Amino acid sequence: MKLYFSTGACSLSPRIVLMEAGLPFTAEKVDLKSKKTTSGADYAGINRKGSVPALALDDGQVLTEGPAIVQYLADLKPSSGLAPRAGSFERYRLMELLNYLSSEVHKSFSPLFKPDAPADARKTAIDNLAKKFDWLSTELAGKKFLMGDTFTVADAYLFTMLRWSALVHVDLAKWPVLASYLARVGERPKVQEALHAEGLK
Repeated sequence: MKLYFSTGACSLSPRIVLMEAGLPFTAEKVDLKSKKTTSGADYAGINRKGSVPALALDDGQVLTEGPAIVQYLADLKPSSGLAPRAGSFERYRLMELLNYLSSEVHKSFSPLFKPDAPADARKTAIDNLAKKFDWLSTELAGKKFLMGDTFTVADAYLFTMLRWSALVHVDLAKWPVLASYLARVGERPKVQEALHAEGLK
């Protein structure tokens, strides 16, 4: 398998999952502006959506969209515990979380990455993100991870996004539950390895 990634982007989430699961893979960096990979390949020919992550499978298929990729990877290694068993109610809870993270939290960050965003648009985006952080703080209260005591693919995704807070100048000190969660997940050895692999350490 080959993971196409951009440093620090949401593609960090499947890299963490690959490492947590102990699955063999290679990785190739994508320049999202030029749509070229490190080897010079046209990324649009690999993923016409133009975004990361993309996972090229050994049979030639390409899987895109982070929530789909991480569940696929977890199902390749069920013993990892990175996702509840397919068809179980707990699996639907995981899908519920991944959908929320993707459609609500991830998209709330998007306007904050635009350097030319007007001040009022930035304030609106931060206010929207704050509401999501309030909900996540309540959801995580008294728990180690999003689904309890077990680290899952949803945690790899949330960790990746919470790291963006510093980049967009949103202080997690306002949400101590999230700040401690970010630190706790960041201490995991495989998460450390993933960060090091992308030059984020």
